[in-house]
Amino acid sequence: MKQFRQWGSMTPGHPEFGHTPGVDATTGPLGQGVAMGVGMAMAETHLSSVYNRDQFPLINHFTYVICGDGDLMEGVPAEAASLAGHLQLGKLILIYDSNNITLDGEANLSFSENVGKRFEAYGWQVLRVEEENNLHAIESALNEAKNELNRPTLIEVKTTLGYGSPNKGGKGGHQGTHGSPLGAGEVKLTKEFYGVPQEDFYISNEVKEYYNEVKRQGIQVNQEWDELFNHYKQEHPDLAERLERELRGELPEDWDSEVPVYEIGTSVSTRVASGQILNVLARKVPNLIGGSADLESSTMTHLYDLGRYAAGHYEGRNVYFGVREFAMGAIVNGMALHGGLKPFGSTFFVFSDYLRPAVRLSALMNLPVTFVFTHDSIFVGEDGPTHEPIEQLAALRCIPNLKVLRPSDANETAAAWKYAVENQNGPVALVLTRQNLTVNVDAQTANQNVEKGAYIVSKTKTEVPAVQLFATGSEVDLALQVKEKLASEGISSHVISMPSWELFEEQPKAYQDSILRRDSKLNVAIELGSPQGWAQYVGRDGIIVGISTFGASAPGSRIAMEYGFTVESIVHKIKERL
Repeated sequence: MKQFRQWGSMTPGHPEFGHTPGVDATTGPLGQGVAMGVGMAMAETHLSSVYNRDQFPLINHFTYVICGDGDLMEGVPAEAASLAGHLQLGKLILIYDSNNITLDGEANLSFSENVGKRFEAYGWQVLRVEEENNLHAIESALNEAKNELNRPTLIEVKTTLGYGSPNKGGKGGHQGTHGSPLGAGEVKLTKEFYGVPQEDFYISNEVKEYYNEVKRQGIQVNQEWDELFNHYKQEHPDLAERLERELRGELPEDWDSEVPVYEIGTSVSTRVASGQILNVLARKVPNLIGGSADLESSTMTHLYDLGRYAAGHYEGRNVYFGVREFAMGAIVNGMALHGGLKPFGSTFFVFSDYLRPAVRLSALMNLPVTFVFTHDSIFVGEDGPTHEPIEQLAALRCIPNLKVLRPSDANETAAAWKYAVENQNGPVALVLTRQNLTVNVDAQTANQNVEKGAYIVSKTKTEVPAVQLFATGSEVDLALQVKEKLASEGISSHVISMPSWELFEEQPKAYQDSILRRDSKLNVAIELGSPQGWAQYVGRDGIIVGISTFGASAPGSRIAMEYGFTVESIVHKIKERL
């Protein structure tokens, strides 16, 4: 505490998962902690349904969330709480620190709703404790919450912000005590109020003894669970082995043995291929679980014959998040934080904006979550600019520790899914097409190279190409057509598929230099999105064929022509520059 908010300390300004022992989640952005708690509670219900047996309540815990007025003003806890009530997550308990204070002043400046009535409408049990120091009332409310197993519970506890600080607390509380030091004078008065000695960082023997007892009880409970699990191993050895493997984040031996292989020249959209691959993987990887924000028939993320996760049927692996993109992102983070599951969520790529804060937290916490984004470009066509992503690729690539993979065909999609399932360090975003794409890469080449981030798909016959064509996703096929046209006019070129900038940047410099040759005359990047970031690869004199405006509503072929994504247009630009 002496190093609170200082460089390298264990006490940063907000609790950070993976940084300080005992922190369950990174919860600085208000509201996301509630949704992550819902995800943890969902993970508990699923795993208990799968693993618990008579006399063996192996996975059997409550999930507690503490939140404040500010959290419940945000939209994401409303989305998550609505789903939690629908799913009847009775072992989820939300303790609402209700002090009617926000940073700007009293909450009634902007907040006057009846939170309890709102949660009742969600299907929650709502309890209220009128005074924060009535420990008997708090314990009684907690016990009542634990006895209601068919509804999640909100316990509203009326509190005073800065309680005990005569000038900054008192009746009604004071927003100045939220994140600012009290100051030496106020600390002295507060210690007088509590009857605490006037010395720095004083901890009474009573407190020390209490926490020693907490530690002793924790060790005892842990030993009891270990003993239960040892008996479980004897009675259910296969399940025990599987649970231990999944908690370690490991995969079964033959997990990728049946992943589809697609023939060169066939035509299939990467979202359809993704759905086929995902279903094969889900049958081999039993803790792969997830769903979509009401778009499974479009994102192709339904897991066939694996059941619906629902109240009373928590063993199902198809999660229906509803039209709740942000909550979906935070909930799958909570599932990953709980452990034992490999969660995924999906929606249209343009709607990644709705859950970007959850993706950012996922990356910050280094969670192995998979986000599936389909309908990845202006080739969505007639749906128009609201559904055509332009800036989303650049926006996701800006997030540290997020791996963005935009595969060029079905075999690259299979390799991308293998990477995502095997990955244990940070989230992965798979960016997939609605339209069909020709399979140009054989499965072996894709499996060997996608995880490297970039590789040469098609070489020129000469040692040094005049032009290097960089592309991702559906534009790789276009680049191959451009290469063919250039060759007919005596201009040599390489085509480089670049499914993941982040993975490419992790490769040794020697490999990077072998893919991005420095002796080529001209570098050209082709991507149906914002040109931002491509300059680092093509240089100041290179060409970036991208889009700096919003899309339009028209058939895909017309859009390609209008936005310059045709062989003729790109070849013309290259010849002009050369």
